[in-house]
Amino acid sequence: MLDIKFIRENRDIVESAIKNKNREINLDDLIELSDRRKALKQEVDGVNQKRNEAAKSRDVEAGGQLKKELELLEKDYDEVDKKFISMMVKVPNIPSLDTPIGKDDTENKVVRKWGELPSFSFKPKEHDDIGKALGIIDIDTAGEISGSRFAYLKGDLVLMQFALLQHCFGILTNKEKLEQLAKNVNLPNDLTSFTPIIPPVFIKTAVQNRMARFMTPDEHYMFPNDDLMLIGSAEHTMGSMHMDQIIDESKLPLRYVGYSTAFRREAGSHGRDTKGIIRQHQFDKLEMETFCLPEHSIQEQDFLVAIQEHILQSLGLPYQVVAVCTGDMGFPDYRQIDIETWMPGQNKYRETHSADLTTSFQSRRLNTRVKRADGKIEPLHMNDATAIAIGRTLVAIIENYQNEDGSIRIPEVLQPYMGGQQTISKK
Repeated sequence: MLDIKFIRENRDIVESAIKNKNREINLDDLIELSDRRKALKQEVDGVNQKRNEAAKSRDVEAGGQLKKELELLEKDYDEVDKKFISMMVKVPNIPSLDTPIGKDDTENKVVRKWGELPSFSFKPKEHDDIGKALGIIDIDTAGEISGSRFAYLKGDLVLMQFALLQHCFGILTNKEKLEQLAKNVNLPNDLTSFTPIIPPVFIKTAVQNRMARFMTPDEHYMFPNDDLMLIGSAEHTMGSMHMDQIIDESKLPLRYVGYSTAFRREAGSHGRDTKGIIRQHQFDKLEMETFCLPEHSIQEQDFLVAIQEHILQSLGLPYQVVAVCTGDMGFPDYRQIDIETWMPGQNKYRETHSADLTTSFQSRRLNTRVKRADGKIEPLHMNDATAIAIGRTLVAIIENYQNEDGSIRIPEVLQPYMGGQQTISKK
């Protein structure tokens, strides 16, 4: 959430953000509500002061009249406050100066590329055809049991999933390795590694709203009777871990890496990615969430992207880094960087990673603050980023490492976690 003072003083910037993020908010109405809210608060405070004076002088009659007046004022204030908050939460975060302005994902900008695209002496197949032939992906049975957009992963592919997890945890908990990656983004030397987390997969709707990741019944699985919903990413229950807390400056940055299953209805994606395991209702992710000082948040995001690139490079997967434009970026995002990995079976790059810097936008809503050494208390900055979207990474490995006989070579860095096995072949 933006600060109303910032909105007043930077109206042109906020209006541009609303326009460029394809939102519709009337700032005149919002500022008018803010003024009315402030005036009512002053009236409420004034009547409370008079009540205290009446109580001291034991003026019962005046106290009774003031009580009735206060009840009416508080009712008016509550109504205006609700309208004000309902409008404030619809104002998106402003984008960074280096964020491309564009209407949708067609106007995202490729920043850099890494890796040579693999060449084959045969026509490369898509992952679902390879997986079905090897007996490691079973979509048909999952369709009978659970419906569309579900899959059984089997055998060596399951072992590869957990090999990926072990490989990534090994990087994210290795302080020496992280220090090497941090040097290129000018992060402070007192580097902290990531604390592994297995977070809850349910979240209260009010908490999800405070995370500014709006999830509707069309997008996510909701349970109204329990006032709960299933998370769409581990960031939802990791980013809210320090809700309503004040963290001492000396303890920052805090870095977490969370492994969870995520759930999305994908109701708005009819006809898109219906083959294979690219777009599933249920999928597993390893997600990074960090809390840092405002002056370090840009470098922190660059650090997270450097980790993402290191993971992909260690797997030998070609990719491109993309600056996401205003019309495609997330509502709370100040700066969003995506990574798209090459999928030869599909003959195109597909998104596998995202890194979102939300500055103080989420922390204000969550009331997560930092106490400075001089005693000043202010909102801290938050970043979240994909460490690895497991399903899509498995897809990339299957398609990039396929052989003409239908087998799959196992990336060298994963082989130690799979007992030295070098290929996945039909049993």
